[in-house]
Amino acid sequence: MALNLFDQFMSPTFLGIPLIAIALTLPWILVPSPSKRWQDNRLVTLQNWFIKSFTHQLLTPLNPGGHKWALILTSLMIFILSLNMLGLLPYTFTPTTQLSLNMGFAVPLWLATVIIGLRNQPTAALGHLLPEGTPVPLIPILIIIETISLFIRPLALGVRLTANLTAGHLLIQLISTATFVLLPIMTTTAIFTAILLALLTLLEVAVAMIQAYVFVLLLSLYLQENV
Repeated sequence: MALNLFDQFMSPTFLGIPLIAIALTLPWILVPSPSKRWQDNRLVTLQNWFIKSFTHQLLTPLNPGGHKWALILTSLMIFILSLNMLGLLPYTFTPTTQLSLNMGFAVPLWLATVIIGLRNQPTAALGHLLPEGTPVPLIPILIIIETISLFIRPLALGVRLTANLTAGHLLIQLISTATFVLLPIMTTTAIFTAILLALLTLLEVAVAMIQAYVFVLLLSLYLQENV
């Protein structure tokens, strides 16, 4: 029986309970928390160094007004990264392959950056819709184009994360299926595809990290324009 390859991206349920709720809660349970001792263990120290380096790199280009978003952006980065990495384990579900979830992350945060810009500096925020030095006949067209590009930003955020993770999971499933099918009949080819599968898995781990970073980085760039 031929299975649908996209069945792996359906939100599973058990006894009528959507398992996406458990998948969203699990990363916070796995993140190690600091102890009350003077010196933490190596894992917590490495985690703290990673969070500090990422937050410093993310907030360096921002004005001091944007530093209030440090906790939100850093937590979002760790959360999306944990979901992406846990989705690579066998018999697991990746919530970030759902466009609805990614849009739920992207739209409110993007809208918050726009509202902050309109509240604090409305002239500069509206000035982004019209580049300086634009010829007069092109002003209406450019305003329409820039407005459309502004409203496409959250859609691009959600679709980018969904498409990259979905494509990687589909490739892994296709190559793993080919490996099991070719193993009894073409052992040499199956070994080659198994090596390719291992390399693709490493690539998907890198993609999971990079996409979480890109998602939060673009949000910080949108924030930079409005603070």
